[in-house]
Amino acid sequence: MFRNRKSAHVGLRVLAACFVLYPVVALSETAQDDDDEDVNDAREHYEAREALRLGQVRPLDQIIAVVRKEIAGDIIEIEFERNDGRYVYELEIIDPSGRVIEVEVDAKTAEILEREEDE
Repeated sequence: MFRNRKSAHVGLRVLAACFVLYPVVALSETAQDDDDEDVNDAREHYEAREALRLGQVRPLDQIIAVVRKEIAGDIIEIEFERNDGRYVYELEIIDPSGRVIEVEVDAKTAEILEREEDE
């Protein structure tokens, strides 16, 4: 009988430890996702600076000026990527009517390659 009580106490302690540790484990997984995103952002920034230094792309302010001539609104996100062997900027813009417009721009020529409106 004493053995069963001892087992019950051990079982309750293990259960209590699980309740205490679960949030820590869950938060550490979220932190890992954030760290991965930070690493990707840092890589993107480094790659963009290096491509600019080597003359492979135009400065971002020139790209934004070209896009603003074509599309009115607030830029809410900018990504720098390499697609099909060339560098591109992907911009997300909220136009005055509230629609989100995604624009892909050749980073070297500032040519708008693609324009997609979310519905």
